[in-house]
Amino acid sequence: MVRAIVGANWGDEGKGKLTDMMAQESDIVIRFQGGANAGHTIHNHYGRFALHTLPSGIFYDHTTNIIGNGVAFDIPKFFKELNEVTSQGVPMPKLLISDRVQMIMPYHVDFDKFEEERLGKASFGSTKSGIAPFYSDKYAKIGFQVQELFDEEALKVKIHRVCEQKNILLKYLYNKPAIDEDQLFNTLMEYRKMVEPYVCDVSAYLWNAIKEGKNILLEGQLGSLKDPDHGIYPMVTSSSTLAAYGAIGAGIPPYEIKKIVTVCKAYSSAVGAGAFVSEIFGDEAEELRKRGGDKGEYGATTGRPRRMGWFDCVASKYGCRIQGTTDVAFTVVDALGYLEKIPVCVGYEIDGEVTTDFPTTQKLEKAKPVLEVLDGWNCDIKGIRKYEDLPENCRKYIEFVEEKIGFPITMVSNGPKREDIIFRESKLSK
Repeated sequence: MVRAIVGANWGDEGKGKLTDMMAQESDIVIRFQGGANAGHTIHNHYGRFALHTLPSGIFYDHTTNIIGNGVAFDIPKFFKELNEVTSQGVPMPKLLISDRVQMIMPYHVDFDKFEEERLGKASFGSTKSGIAPFYSDKYAKIGFQVQELFDEEALKVKIHRVCEQKNILLKYLYNKPAIDEDQLFNTLMEYRKMVEPYVCDVSAYLWNAIKEGKNILLEGQLGSLKDPDHGIYPMVTSSSTLAAYGAIGAGIPPYEIKKIVTVCKAYSSAVGAGAFVSEIFGDEAEELRKRGGDKGEYGATTGRPRRMGWFDCVASKYGCRIQGTTDVAFTVVDALGYLEKIPVCVGYEIDGEVTTDFPTTQKLEKAKPVLEVLDGWNCDIKGIRKYEDLPENCRKYIEFVEEKIGFPITMVSNGPKREDIIFRESKLSK
């Protein structure tokens, strides 16, 4: 069976632990989109890890871990991360890399930095990992697939053609030094040595695995609201964050995806710019930031303090719908245990009218939150394993959110460890 795990909101929903748990039950785990610009924090018996490109199945010797063709593949970062993980006692995982995956080039990272500098206050809050320039080149058909590393003469011709274009931009738009073609070729030959043992036809491998009845997990990065088509454009990422893209980014038939677990945090957080209707500020935000996540709400990739807000039913209902959610995993519920009252955003007021439908960006910028305040449970719920053992107000909070978003919450996370998870039956489950 093929399952997908994705985020409902801005990313940062706490997917790492759930992905690790689902990876344990999988034969194959595939990263299908995005690059090293976001990460999953995983806490297990080996230690605490912030994974950026490595699939989350790397901790299991029965799991094959795949970099799918939809990934923005930063080869040096990938192998640096692999070395860091194995140096902490994790056995060398089974790895495969799609022959069709495209590489982040050294100049992509440079162009990302240069453009953010040029934009100044109008910048997009990029992680400066080269993601937007990478995808721009991919769709302009001047990107480099891994398979191109194995034909040196053709590679040299293409490098020359691409550098002609890039060097004009470097000189006249950014006033920066030109790309050295020979140096770039040598760098790519180093990349070839690194990836050669793992490159294969991933789509064919997965086709056979599906026929053999293997359990396959599609691992997404970021969340619905960062999708370039359905998110808060233009403050989005550059690859589709939706489960539907898993079929494309891994190379499998779409009808094979049978289960879509969408992760929602029990409050809201976001890194980067863009409309954030339920956002809170000052001491109130800092207190929630300090108590949230595994070790506070800071980006796994950037270390930036995340923007904080109350749970947003409007955004989450939309985020779950656009993912095609079958199951909701509700995370970091334990972080709210200090609150006597918990506000929840149940609607948006736009130009004097209240809506519960998530709007396009222009309208979103004008939206004000409509809040409903629930009673808190005001105690620590870590260690509880049965849903019925949760405080009554905690259960009421979960059931209130479930009713508002309209999708079944079947998993409740109440701590950073893999075992800190409560499974529940939902009236909304089919």
